[in-house]
Amino acid sequence: MAFDRRSTALLLVAIGSVASFNSHSVALWTPSAIKPLSSFALLASSSKTTSATVAGQLNEEQLDFTMGYLNKHHGDMLTTFADAYTVIGEEAAKRNKFSGGSFKILGAKIVDIDLEKLKLEVTIKDRSKSERLIETTSVPLDADPIASKQRKFTPIPKITELAETVNPVDALVRRLNRLAWMADFPEVTGKLIQLGIQIDGDGVGELKENMYLNQVPHNRYVRRYFYDMAAQAALDAVILCSEGKISNRMEMVAMFPEMNPSMDSYRIGTLLELARTIGIRLAEENLRVRICVQGSMGVGIFTGVPKQLNGVATLLQRMDWESEEGEQNEGMVGDYIRFGAIGKEHVVNTHTDADGNEIKQDDVFILLCPQSMVGVDTSIMGQLAEMVEAACDRPVILINPDLTDKISAQGQQSVRGRKERMDFADSFKTIFQFQNIYVSGTSYFPILGSILKKNPYEPWVAHQRRDRANNEGEVYVPVLSSEEKPEGEMIMRTFEH
Repeated sequence: MAFDRRSTALLLVAIGSVASFNSHSVALWTPSAIKPLSSFALLASSSKTTSATVAGQLNEEQLDFTMGYLNKHHGDMLTTFADAYTVIGEEAAKRNKFSGGSFKILGAKIVDIDLEKLKLEVTIKDRSKSERLIETTSVPLDADPIASKQRKFTPIPKITELAETVNPVDALVRRLNRLAWMADFPEVTGKLIQLGIQIDGDGVGELKENMYLNQVPHNRYVRRYFYDMAAQAALDAVILCSEGKISNRMEMVAMFPEMNPSMDSYRIGTLLELARTIGIRLAEENLRVRICVQGSMGVGIFTGVPKQLNGVATLLQRMDWESEEGEQNEGMVGDYIRFGAIGKEHVVNTHTDADGNEIKQDDVFILLCPQSMVGVDTSIMGQLAEMVEAACDRPVILINPDLTDKISAQGQQSVRGRKERMDFADSFKTIFQFQNIYVSGTSYFPILGSILKKNPYEPWVAHQRRDRANNEGEVYVPVLSSEEKPEGEMIMRTFEH
């Protein structure tokens, strides 16, 4: 069968359902199915609740469920919202400036919600009045803390990079999480991710259950799950890059146990299979992909390639691409899938060869685990920078890069030029990451959880791995969500919360 060249298309699917939400008090992700933890109050025991979502907005059941959940479980956060983001908070700051406690915000609850704002009913204690007051105010979902509160509540950038086809549930959750971070309630963000999964979002931050990543070799379906997720992220990133929405400098980090070179479970075949899946996924969209592995570096007898990449270039070309005559991807290798090393000489532009044949340019470059080595003339940065410059605006995707400096002689990879090297490394933005969390950097058992960024336009989500009761499996529970990669200390704090 000839290689099918399919054009890129965006598929919009509207899903309807007869299911409805049960009760605001339903906890999300029941403790009955998992070993109980004191702070664990989320995700319902029933399967994911589905209900038709009107394009661009939430339906009444989704809004009603969201209001009920926030009012029941997070009233303290809503009270802080009233203090940090509304005119009532501004009034409290003025009244309490010279007489502390003369104007107190006692509580708040949501009475209405949409994709633009929260409408709060706020209970106030005014020292000059004998009875408590109730006032209504609004909190825009893109609000910044009021001026008088910005020393206490630090503003963070508004969320402007949502995909045009994003599910409105996920848009609402992401903006609520921004407000929660500024109000110093980061531990709520993971629960709101769970809420989004429950009320028919698109599964932002959701991971497959029962992956058993502590068991190596991994099951084939687990590998395939990560391959497909990474390949879709790469395709989404290439499309966004072609639209000028993100930079062409990208990196992907897939660091489950079989992909972690610091562990004895490292399997070179998993890296090769991942590269093959991503390459074929892009080639199916009429993109010519060059998959590159760095060549030998060093001086004299001290030359070689990093241990992690030993033999990879040869194995990559010898593996089965199903590209022979009569196979599924007939003619793909050599035309749509090409191989090379790192350096400007491996960037092919459209030209005519000596025989008069037109050679099409490379559209996407995938670089496997680029890294420097210990020694002289063993820095990858120069070759990589030249290649990126030669590629111009075409996507350059680094898979599991290590662009840190290594010990070297003759002043190389030393203080001189370090800032420029660090700035260059930081110019590559993460479009996909899955990385397990362990007790320490040298102990790889047990797995505590993971960090996930599923797509270039999705937030970072940290998960805690939890065992189901009676040894009936495991689940990765979202506990923290952020627009930036969360720090280890914050992740551990939410694990303990």
